[in-house]
Amino acid sequence: HVAVRTRAGVFDMSHLGQVEVAGRDALDTLQQACCSDVGQLEVGQVGSSALTTPAGTFLDSVLVYRLAGSHFLLVTSAANTEKDAAWIAGYAKPGGDVAVLNTSTRYAQIAVQGPVARELLEPLTRGDLSALASGCFDHGEVAGVRATIARTGRTGEDGYEVLVPPQQALKAWNAVLAAGAGLGAIPAGLGAYDTLRLEAGWPEYGCEIDASTTVLEAGLEGMVAWDKGDFSGRAALAEQRAHGISRRLVGFEMVDRVVPERGSRLLAGEESVGSVTSGAEAPSLAKAIGMGYVRIELSGAGSKFEVDVRGTRARARVVPLPFYQCRKG
Repeated sequence: HVAVRTRAGVFDMSHLGQVEVAGRDALDTLQQACCSDVGQLEVGQVGSSALTTPAGTFLDSVLVYRLAGSHFLLVTSAANTEKDAAWIAGYAKPGGDVAVLNTSTRYAQIAVQGPVARELLEPLTRGDLSALASGCFDHGEVAGVRATIARTGRTGEDGYEVLVPPQQALKAWNAVLAAGAGLGAIPAGLGAYDTLRLEAGWPEYGCEIDASTTVLEAGLEGMVAWDKGDFSGRAALAEQRAHGISRRLVGFEMVDRVVPERGSRLLAGEESVGSVTSGAEAPSLAKAIGMGYVRIELSGAGSKFEVDVRGTRARARVVPLPFYQCRKG
């Protein structure tokens, strides 16, 4: 965690899935399955989106790469790839020109995150990574291995996520670690990823977002393209927007020295007002933090409640997200 914040960490993210959608009707199919406007992505851009159910809840949270005008690559949550592919295919028009394929076996993924990520990776690419804007990707090589390099990540630091063929992933991994040795870069695991993305205020599928939480409740209304036309979940989300939500995802910091745990109840007096979705001692902040859903009347910054951690009640207060922001531009 500290290496990512101060130098760089190298993550093996190959557990994530990939779904490719291609053909003349690929865009129309994705526009129906996703709540965001995928059509606004230019070739070479990456965008966050969600596959939404008719209830406006999350089937999955995805990253969408626009590889070509009618060719998209979605990076999915680890356990959802087959489900996601089937869901998207269900929105293809009968007789239409679109193919939806689970192509996870074609990709391994290495993430390089932290202040020296570009300095580490650039010599291996023989290119100028400074020209790659945030939220964009390019095709090239890493240590002689064919790669798609995206300037993306959810650690709260600048960095890159690199897709390579699995057969050559170890070569690329070893080269990245060797290049980073003199810069203080080290391998990082999913435990570090979880505390980093929590500090950065990123909702995680299976924690903050799932089939029981709507896009509006998760505070991700900016992802919804209300003007693009119909899509799965639009009617439910529009109704929720019109009538208001009863709960909302918030970030909170602990006043008492107790670390919140996932599933812990949030209490106002003797009344349960929500639950913790993620919690940890934040290494970058020297305090315990968490995220969770609370009743809408307690979702404003400064609101106070208690967290019941295994029978111990500890004070907490709502703070704006993200908890941590990268010091670099």
